[in-house]
Amino acid sequence: MRFPFHRAALAGAAVLVVSTTAPTAPAVADDTVADPARYVNPFVGTAPGGADFGHGGGAGNTFPGATAPLGGVQWSPDTVTYQHGGYAYGDNRIKGFSLTHISGAGCKDYGNVPFMPSLDGDTTGRATFSHTHEQASPGDYRVTFDNGIRTELAATQRSGVARFTYPATAGRPAALSVDAGKAFNAATGSVDIGTDTLSGFTDSGGFCKSRNRYRLHFHATFDHPFARAVHPDGRPGAALVTFGPGVRTVTVRVGVSFVDVGGALRNLTAEQRGRPYDEVRRAARARWNDWLGRIAVGGGTEAQRRVFYTALYHALLHPSVFSDTDGRYPGTDGAVHRARTGHAQYADFSGWDVYRSQVQLVALLAPAEASDIAQSVLDQGLQAGYFDRWTLANGGTGVMVGDPLPVIASAVHAFGATDFDARGLLRAAMAGREDDRQRPGHRQYDTLGYVPAGAKGVWGPAATTLEYAVSDYALAQLASRLGDTAAHRTLLKASGNWRNLFNPATGYLQPRAADGSWPPFTPAQTTDYVEGNAAQYTWMVPHDLPGLFRLMGGNAAVTGRLDTFFTRLNAGGGEPYAYLGNEPSFDTPWAYDYAGRPDRARDTVRRALATLFADRPDGLVGNDDLGAMSSWAVWAALGMYPQTPGTGQLALAEPLFRTVTLHRPGGPRIAITAPAASATSVDLGTLTRAADARKGS
Repeated sequence: MRFPFHRAALAGAAVLVVSTTAPTAPAVADDTVADPARYVNPFVGTAPGGADFGHGGGAGNTFPGATAPLGGVQWSPDTVTYQHGGYAYGDNRIKGFSLTHISGAGCKDYGNVPFMPSLDGDTTGRATFSHTHEQASPGDYRVTFDNGIRTELAATQRSGVARFTYPATAGRPAALSVDAGKAFNAATGSVDIGTDTLSGFTDSGGFCKSRNRYRLHFHATFDHPFARAVHPDGRPGAALVTFGPGVRTVTVRVGVSFVDVGGALRNLTAEQRGRPYDEVRRAARARWNDWLGRIAVGGGTEAQRRVFYTALYHALLHPSVFSDTDGRYPGTDGAVHRARTGHAQYADFSGWDVYRSQVQLVALLAPAEASDIAQSVLDQGLQAGYFDRWTLANGGTGVMVGDPLPVIASAVHAFGATDFDARGLLRAAMAGREDDRQRPGHRQYDTLGYVPAGAKGVWGPAATTLEYAVSDYALAQLASRLGDTAAHRTLLKASGNWRNLFNPATGYLQPRAADGSWPPFTPAQTTDYVEGNAAQYTWMVPHDLPGLFRLMGGNAAVTGRLDTFFTRLNAGGGEPYAYLGNEPSFDTPWAYDYAGRPDRARDTVRRALATLFADRPDGLVGNDDLGAMSSWAVWAALGMYPQTPGTGQLALAEPLFRTVTLHRPGGPRIAITAPAASATSVDLGTLTRAADARKGS
């Protein structure tokens, strides 16, 4: 596997040596991290680390509960105070442990089927706790309530196991509630009660006020029969069970399926095989160590390792496996389909967020799974008749802008994840370019060369134009690799449409009227953009930065503008500076490379790593968006970034660690050696991040 590096960046990165070796080669350094899971802090992102600029809050919106890499179960606590992700670190009240979550989204969904242990007679539906009695690590979550009840959770890909330990309180039998009528959005459901089982389904949806709907089935088996089991208040969607005298520890195993209850039970049986709780927990940690250990780092501080491996952990949570162990899954057409034998279907595609750097990381470390992700993108598109921008479960939501899902497929293909129907993907994506559902404003984009300001039914026409150009370029690269010269020619020409928004009088990419005129304009304006402003979107031409820089007056002029732009790293969408807490600015630090200043790229990337990321609950300054922001931190720590969409090209900065070894399953081992990195590294543990600096500097 060969990854081309950007020439200008490589010329200035004398400390960086990259080599590939056979998988059996000896270790690069004797201080390489062992048991990387111990460096992960799942609480990172559960408290606000930056200002709320109106784009989903100032927290990472992560969750601390138990899940597997790309898992379909995220069994996690939900606090009374709601925060996207379900858990607000500042609240000491838990109202349940629901089975499904999204990590880092700016809107709410999932949070299905909360389980809540209690003592019989407790009707509060919540319990208080202290963080000193709470632990979380990859695949494992534990908390002891102030009332003495202890909850321990572990997970496989499609199932979870919980162990509830109750205090010996006289006259207060152990109890547990399960509510299929609760989720983060409005939900209805049904629970069937057996002698020691609970099963049923829940219906919910409405992500970002969209019309998406899904049905999740579950089957739970307890290790003790119920002494009493009722539908509380006569609600068929909930169950309250108690256990006999002397029962102090209750273990429950839960499987889920988006197909049927039988599938949930089969998933549970296949993945847990009746293993004891502690064995499932240990297996979950071992699986995480396998995935996290695919990047072994040497050198760096303890804090740097915690930031790095926590970011890597968060970057590997999604997309979520969606098919059952037998391959069945509900399609976006509502019918039940079956994934290819030996493969899986994935769901939950935060397209606008993850196409920039997260899916490339998954493809680098897990090419087999990334191939299935790309096939899942195609399957969704064929079943729905178009590629939606943000899909959850088996439904499109229409959230955000651009045409990102085809970019995802092209990106993973470029990084070597090629085991999917790439030609079918290209055909479908080409057809979708003329579909109003997939590309609102496509007629103007194709005729005028841009989506005009104020275009009806288009959110942020200037931003949308730039997003379509990015998608066209990524698809052009896929067409080139597949030998489709006609498609490549058409797409490459369209990818230059960004030029039609460049106003030589101002030096910005700005909204343009349908008659070709330029409406009144300021660099800080957010009108006609999406979660950002003109100053931020002007740099969003990752596929043709040299062309942009020529129009701007050359490298020296560009360097000065970038220096001013990065005076502030996370200024929000309303000021003409960087907004690294949101996706449109992600690529920009690496733009220095293309202006011949890799030293400035190194300094800016290192400053961002040191000031915008930490190993505490407030360690993210913006939504993680299903691993998008965390993946940026991983790439930044590696000293490289997948700048050009749909290609394997990597812009370079400087690695944070002295040695990095990437273990790619089925491929060569990639060794990165930066001997001077340790001497020049910023010690995150000695940095002070004042509140005002975290909230907008």
